[in-house]
Amino acid sequence: MASHRSKERLGNKYSVLLPTYNERENLPLIVWLLVKYFGESGCNYEIIVIDDGSPDGTLEVAQQLQKIYGSDRILLRPRPKKLGLGTAYVHGMQHATGNFIIIMDADLSHHPKFIPEFIRKQKEGNYDVVSGTRYIGSGGVYGWDLKRKLISRGANFITQVLLRPGASDLTGSFRLYKKEVLQKLVERCVSKGYVFQMEMIVRARQLNFTIGEVPISFVDRVYGESKLGGNEIVSFLKGLLTLFATT
Repeated sequence: MASHRSKERLGNKYSVLLPTYNERENLPLIVWLLVKYFGESGCNYEIIVIDDGSPDGTLEVAQQLQKIYGSDRILLRPRPKKLGLGTAYVHGMQHATGNFIIIMDADLSHHPKFIPEFIRKQKEGNYDVVSGTRYIGSGGVYGWDLKRKLISRGANFITQVLLRPGASDLTGSFRLYKKEVLQKLVERCVSKGYVFQMEMIVRARQLNFTIGEVPISFVDRVYGESKLGGNEIVSFLKGLLTLFATT
């Protein structure tokens, strides 16, 4: 076991991209959990925090975390203002030194305890992409009211019918990618915001990349307000129709 873990440390490296906006309460806990589960698994890793000019002091909290855990583990790549989720991933990936990229939310909706399962799944089938799913096996959603659950289920159902993506959870944002695969997908993606996640899976299917799935529990954010509003829903529908017309 020890030799296996030493080989892991010398081989694969996992870069976690954490886009943040007003996450000062959540960031210390998500980083602590990431350090805990990566440490237990023996995997080599780095956490890249991409803060978009949060007015609540998120960047200052991230700087303190960097002092605690070290600049080799916590990388800060802030931007001056809110520029969108898709471009945040592009920005973070440019600074990533790992050969695998993990994307997840910083608001504790995605628990790092699932990351070892993502890594095992990837190795099991040498998958290009491993996506967390709320809709198969033991996956689920906790903390949402009925309205939001219906919106999520409805959005996922419509995308399944129109796009036939070959994955059960198209709108999720907890995934592991081979770095070179993510780079190729980003080059082809035109969407911004929440539609970006959906397009990534659709493009992966187009390019014949393999997709594995791991059931996850999605828990509504612990601190702060949800960033999903009417504008995001309209943008999602527009993006869905664009993808349907172009794929």
